[in-house]
Amino acid sequence: MRAIALTAAALLLTAACSRETATTDEAAAPDPAATAATDTDAEVASAVSAATTSAEITASDLSARIAELADDKYQGRAPASDGGRAAGQWIADEMARVGLEPGGDDGSYFQAVPLVKSTLDGDASSLTIAGAAGPVDLAVGTDTVYWTKRLEPEQSFEDSELVFVGYGSVAPEYGWDDYAGLDVAGKTVVMLVNDPGYATQDSDLFNGRSMTYYGRWTYKFEEAGRQGAAGAIVIHETEPASYPWDVVEGSWTGDQFDLVRPDAGASRTTLEGWISSATAERLFRAAGLDFAAMKQAAQTPGFTPTPMGDLTADATLVTAFDELDSRNVVGVVRGAERPDEYVLYTAHWDHLGSRPAADGEDGIFNGAVDNATGVAAILDIAEAFAAAPQAPARSVMFLAVTAEESGLLGSEYFGAEPLVPLKQIVGGINIDALLPIGRTKDLVVVGYGSSQLEDILAEKAELRGIEIKPDPNPEAGYFYRSDHVSLAKRGVPMLYSDPGEDHVDFGVEYGKAKSQEYRDVAYHKPADEYDANTWEMSGIVESAEIFHDVGADLANSADWPNWYDGNEFRALRDAQRSAD
Repeated sequence: MRAIALTAAALLLTAACSRETATTDEAAAPDPAATAATDTDAEVASAVSAATTSAEITASDLSARIAELADDKYQGRAPASDGGRAAGQWIADEMARVGLEPGGDDGSYFQAVPLVKSTLDGDASSLTIAGAAGPVDLAVGTDTVYWTKRLEPEQSFEDSELVFVGYGSVAPEYGWDDYAGLDVAGKTVVMLVNDPGYATQDSDLFNGRSMTYYGRWTYKFEEAGRQGAAGAIVIHETEPASYPWDVVEGSWTGDQFDLVRPDAGASRTTLEGWISSATAERLFRAAGLDFAAMKQAAQTPGFTPTPMGDLTADATLVTAFDELDSRNVVGVVRGAERPDEYVLYTAHWDHLGSRPAADGEDGIFNGAVDNATGVAAILDIAEAFAAAPQAPARSVMFLAVTAEESGLLGSEYFGAEPLVPLKQIVGGINIDALLPIGRTKDLVVVGYGSSQLEDILAEKAELRGIEIKPDPNPEAGYFYRSDHVSLAKRGVPMLYSDPGEDHVDFGVEYGKAKSQEYRDVAYHKPADEYDANTWEMSGIVESAEIFHDVGADLANSADWPNWYDGNEFRALRDAQRSAD
């Protein structure tokens, strides 16, 4: 594992710099020799505490917290792992240290989140697809990944007919049903990622270029289960998925997590999985079908599901299950006038843990950008609120959630079992994966055009000469891929914003290239590490300051921002607020 270039202890050297310098210049890199003798767990923790005593949001504070959370000792912060529990405890200790009240269960900083960890036995499990011409070779990792959400240690099926169901969507509001007239009981459905609007760029189909919830893989697997299929396979393609195959491989191998559900996963298919686009082409050829032509057909209203020749699937899944408790971490700055009304900040603390690796290779998924940056930001914002000379009128809750990478599980649990009534949450700000590329002239709003929180954001950003813009990649479906949606789908207005791509010095193309580089090289990979020599913190600082100012505006007003008229969540919020 490449050593983190800047330890928290070394950050003490930059703590004395002015706020102006910290928000516009990269922190100076230390002399590694000067820090080597102090790089122990205890000394690092002490240095982090000493380096984060300011009430201001600074590059040194943020860098110290990011470096801490992305350290190898947390082993990638997997939920319910030793490293994950230690990271959660460190966050709670930070909340206590900066003066937050406990906001969790029984007067603690924690909300217990019951999880199930499933580990597929790769040697005993198999997926075989074959036809009259023989089997189609499927190498786990290279060609396919698969798992089960059913809590049964041993499951299998044989001779399950393969059926291509287009995008696998049943969307009555768009007049679309890929399962129309089809009985898939006992069959294995094969489907495309994203939705027809993205594929055609036709604004009259779904939401045009912007992915809808029907384009998310989570929905596709759930719908296949509702339809009664035995297996469900999504075809990966890099552009419509918005990430390469190795992200799929890294995310869906190793331990998997889910919430403890009342039906023990019985509503899901026996097998869920992905295949690569190259594998899909081989399968369609073996079925006597043209993959490109079938994709084209699937984009047409009235598409008819198509059996894949004589191809059938045999599957055996042998899985070990462990029920575990992970934890959300919750702290509160108590409001002075309306303490039962809450402004919410969210960020997920978990990442993908570690994987076995060959000698000399890195198997730790440190998750520095995703999402040590977000947790560091809410801690810095929390410290600023706690150290302010006057308490805010409303309470401000800081929620670091678990198991986001496993399907937004920690935020989903909080939404289902809220620690405060959801109708009393005025609005929330979610912070997830802030790229360290420096200051930009813009802020991107994911799900732009959704709520009146954007008006407050625009006002605060304009004071700094920053413009808010729509997400430049709405086809990636980021609105449905982070923790805010667990609250949004229950009515609570939520804002999810990131630094944009129009770099103040190098322009849009530079910002786009850096974003693409992160997706290609580091996203959900061991390369997502903190490096003081290359990270430029000024943009993260400025974004955190703006997010603080938006929350402060909410916390010190009597307003109740809502979703814009016509938004899918507006009726939910109206009903929520009008309920006794």
